[in-house]
Amino acid sequence: MFRLSELKLPLDHSEADLDAAICRRLHIPPQALIRRRLVKRSVDARRKGAIALVYCLDLDLALDAAARRSLLRRFADDPHLKSTPDTRYRWVVAPGAPAAEVKTGRPVVVGAGPCGYFAALLLAQMGLRPLLLERGREVKRRSADTFGFWRRERGFDPESNAQFGEGGAGTFSDGKLYSQVSEAPSLVRKVLEELVAAGANPEILTLHRPHIGTFKLATVVRGLRARIEALGGEVRFEHRVSDLLQEAGPHGRLCGLRIADGQTIRTDHVVLAVGHSARDTFDMLQRRGVAMEAKPFAVGLRIEHPQALIDRARWGADAGHPRLGAAEYKLVHHGRANRDVYSFCMCPGGLVVGATSEPGCVVTNGMSQHTRNERNANSGIVVNVTVDDLAPWARFPGDPLAGVAFQRHWERRAFAAGGGDYRAPAQWVVDFLARRSSTAVSEGLEASYLPGVRLGSLDDCLPEVMLEALREALPAFERRIPGYAGEGALLTGVETRTSSPLRLSRNPESLQSMNVPGLFPAGEGAGYAGGILSAAIDGIKVAEAVAISLHRPRCPGEPDESACDPA
Repeated sequence: MFRLSELKLPLDHSEADLDAAICRRLHIPPQALIRRRLVKRSVDARRKGAIALVYCLDLDLALDAAARRSLLRRFADDPHLKSTPDTRYRWVVAPGAPAAEVKTGRPVVVGAGPCGYFAALLLAQMGLRPLLLERGREVKRRSADTFGFWRRERGFDPESNAQFGEGGAGTFSDGKLYSQVSEAPSLVRKVLEELVAAGANPEILTLHRPHIGTFKLATVVRGLRARIEALGGEVRFEHRVSDLLQEAGPHGRLCGLRIADGQTIRTDHVVLAVGHSARDTFDMLQRRGVAMEAKPFAVGLRIEHPQALIDRARWGADAGHPRLGAAEYKLVHHGRANRDVYSFCMCPGGLVVGATSEPGCVVTNGMSQHTRNERNANSGIVVNVTVDDLAPWARFPGDPLAGVAFQRHWERRAFAAGGGDYRAPAQWVVDFLARRSSTAVSEGLEASYLPGVRLGSLDDCLPEVMLEALREALPAFERRIPGYAGEGALLTGVETRTSSPLRLSRNPESLQSMNVPGLFPAGEGAGYAGGILSAAIDGIKVAEAVAISLHRPRCPGEPDESACDPA
């Protein structure tokens, strides 16, 4: 098999055109092309009026050994033709292997987001029968609670909302499956294949920037749960972990968990994948002395435009072409005073939604269905927050929870500015730039935010330095996308949950907590991922580390966890 990449064709090409282009590129007769398999397809829109589709394909060619060697020699300096790489996932413990002896119970995973579910799935596939604990509800009941809150039909539930419950925060999002960092192809492929097996559209295996969509994500997380349970794992909802149980002495090894209802669970291996909004869990970990530190993140606002404006800016005359769909964008502005402003979690054809996890706070996020067919496009426009910015919110020097206090402060300010009833404060971009409150409704755009907006000023919802960074960046974005900062563009506040404001320190080799052996911090909440794909991959890596720990021989003199006193 050969892998051919960067093969460009016009938008309206046929399947026969694709075959002919392959043969021209490789200088082979048509009969030599036996079959092709799509690996990736992306869009090259750098030249308006000449938008191309770009293919990466695996090819099965009818070539004898001599002809194969000749082809490879002719293309030896061409990086776009090579033998098909092997991206199979390599197991650290054979699938279905007999479970290792675990002195104090089976491994436990805390949190049913993408990291937790993939950690549990891998552990189950390796025969380790994990127990997964989730503080929120299963996705059907969670969806009813969340949509009921957005529609103002139900009150806010701090245990069942856009942050907490089966599937994690990603369940109510666009379901993006791409990452800003380079991940091992075998791990990426493993995640995508498992998602397809759980019910995702197979196109995610081949699209350059795949996404699942909110409603389809609900199906997928149910599929992941069923696969875990079929392999001997167990999932328990409405089980909030309230404390760690440790051996006596400094750096006591983990030996169990206490649940909020008072029950205890004995275990010496815990994957902690609680997500970036589990603030009460972070409080508990700090009381327990678990090693952690504040880290940089970003805050800002959600911006919303008619999707047609973004389509025209990206696709030009080809806007609306069935092979293109709703257009996306990515914007970055390097401003004064070391402030970077950038688009975050851009949702084409989507909605702005309420994503708070605490009473008396307003938090925005974006989501899209798989079809991305809503009228508006939205994106976070966020500004970097440094650790130095957090000093006024620190209770003591080096307070790892200063970022949580910072986020909560501005979320409460947004709640007040929105009227104190979970509506979000909103302001037209032209008014924001002119420093005047918004009052009139625009005919060009209807705010999509659920549970509703209150027009006014956003000046009390973020620090002044960040408001000024946004005012500097928006005109720069206007130059790249005409209309971006014009009439009909709306800002809604606030976007604060871009990533975890802290990092739980872990050993880079064993992936265990630096000072609590047996605790494996993982995923976005622990500060090691950003988005569904990277969180799922971190879940796999941590599951591998747990399996290695469980199958290794106990060292002479190592403490016996069975001596743990749960009191």
